[in-house]
Amino acid sequence: MKTVHKYNYAVTGNCNYLAYVKDDSSLDWMCWPQMDSSFIFGALLDDEKGGRFQVIPQTTYKSSQKYIENTPIIVTSFQCEDGDFEVIDFAPRFVNFNRSHKPLQFFRKIKRIRGFPKITIVCDPRGDYGQSVPVVNISSNHISFSGLHTPLRLTTNASKSYIVEQRSFVLTEDLYLVLSGESFEAPLKETLEEFYYKTVENWRKWVKETYIPNVFQKELIRSAITIKLHQFEDTGAIIASGTTSLPEDPGSGRNWDYRYCWLRDSYFSLAALNSLGHFEEAEKYLNFVQNILADIKKIQPMYKINGDTSIPESEMDLKGYLKNSPVRVGNAAHFQKQFDSYGQVILSLLPLYTDERIIHQSHSKDLMPIYDLLDEILLVMDLPDAGIWELRGRKEKHLGSYIFHWAGAKAAKKIANYYNDQKLYQKADSVETLSAANIEKCYSSITKCYMADQTLNHYDATAFLLITMNYTDVTQEKTKVFFNKLQSELLTEDGMIYRYRTPDDFGDTNATFLICTYWYIESLICMGRLEEATVILKKIIGHANHVGLLSEDLDPKDGSQWGNFPQTYSHVGLINAVCRLARKKDLMVFE
Repeated sequence: MKTVHKYNYAVTGNCNYLAYVKDDSSLDWMCWPQMDSSFIFGALLDDEKGGRFQVIPQTTYKSSQKYIENTPIIVTSFQCEDGDFEVIDFAPRFVNFNRSHKPLQFFRKIKRIRGFPKITIVCDPRGDYGQSVPVVNISSNHISFSGLHTPLRLTTNASKSYIVEQRSFVLTEDLYLVLSGESFEAPLKETLEEFYYKTVENWRKWVKETYIPNVFQKELIRSAITIKLHQFEDTGAIIASGTTSLPEDPGSGRNWDYRYCWLRDSYFSLAALNSLGHFEEAEKYLNFVQNILADIKKIQPMYKINGDTSIPESEMDLKGYLKNSPVRVGNAAHFQKQFDSYGQVILSLLPLYTDERIIHQSHSKDLMPIYDLLDEILLVMDLPDAGIWELRGRKEKHLGSYIFHWAGAKAAKKIANYYNDQKLYQKADSVETLSAANIEKCYSSITKCYMADQTLNHYDATAFLLITMNYTDVTQEKTKVFFNKLQSELLTEDGMIYRYRTPDDFGDTNATFLICTYWYIESLICMGRLEEATVILKKIIGHANHVGLLSEDLDPKDGSQWGNFPQTYSHVGLINAVCRLARKKDLMVFE
């Protein structure tokens, strides 16, 4: 019987970097010093060249893994023949002197529980995507690893000789290990314990400040924490995922680097953050979007976390996850023409102009960016693009792009009304009309369905957005018919949704895309089919891994996790779907 594939990792971080800890304590993926830097531990993609940081029992053992409740702190427990112990991993993050303290440090505590287990500690970093092997030196209190792409040292009360020699030893006391980019001169045990409790308190306070409706609360909390971890706090950018080249489908070659910020995700991510009441994170993301608008005519689909536009794509000499190659660094999709981005940006900027919680300073009242974005939409209105699925070998006039032209125009009209700017309103109204006309050109009178593009040749899950974004009237027969047709073409027996079913640049597409399933669930909710939506939500949540994390894609046959992991968009989709379900239920109570 085929084994269901799950990513057996828990993820922690502090909004500077992310750390992926396997359920046997192996730290197999950590990009350092930032989320989109080269890894220093990369066994996830190559068990020889990648390097790892692991605590290994020397006798037969069983291990399990969990999060400390309402935090991203990871506990990996071991039950061994000669004793039990825990490995506690966290990235320090707490408020100090009214500022967020998130040092470039990774803390690991090995806590003896029972007996005297024999263990080996392996700390074997690599640099420059596995191309650099460090020179290792032992000092009185730490081990330094020089010659990598970034400074690195390990401070510990464990035997440094045993670690360097990878020699096994008996665990007789609690051990403390701090990985840092610079010297760590503070008291080791006391600092780690203090930072641990402050980090627990900080995350639990953040969770308490989160608006959580009374359905799927545990899943919403884990999703909220996951999104928060993927925001690079220094600029406000939210990355799609912390990994690269985890295949959408084994052997497909669909291995992409997702450690960047896609403008497309901004509307949905901001909606999720606002639904949860986390306005500070949303405002920081808005600031990131605003800062990349210096040259509206050159907006691209994605950016690096510092706002850089250059993301050259190359292939690395690494085995790949489960030998799935190629391993890609960078993403050539940043060169593509994806015209939906203009409307997405207007949608993202809407709160900046109209939300009363933001002090509307004089520069925020400058409506020229909205004028310019509408002008760009008009310039590309009749041009084909790569679409939201970033097709590399074909350009069409995609439904998804026109949906966001239309939605962006609607948002621009709200901004125009807010500032009583009739000229802006008229321009936005013209864009809305043209966009709607092009959306209708994607409707097939033969299939009775909105199709992927104006060639009317294939189906696409983006059509569900016509319902969730209120383009169509859910009470009309036309909406019900096209929804049913789309459902019949893209829905699996287990309630998952394909992006599309026609071959693309890489052949047939076999995996289902999780965000599309959430669009489908939201459509069901909009149409009042709440029981169906709830059943499918439960099924999809059941495909999370052992600590509640979701991947990008699911195998329609057995629900195996594939694609980059965890996928921010998947957790955003869960939040938006659950919050919509909760709002709908509340509305029905008072109807």
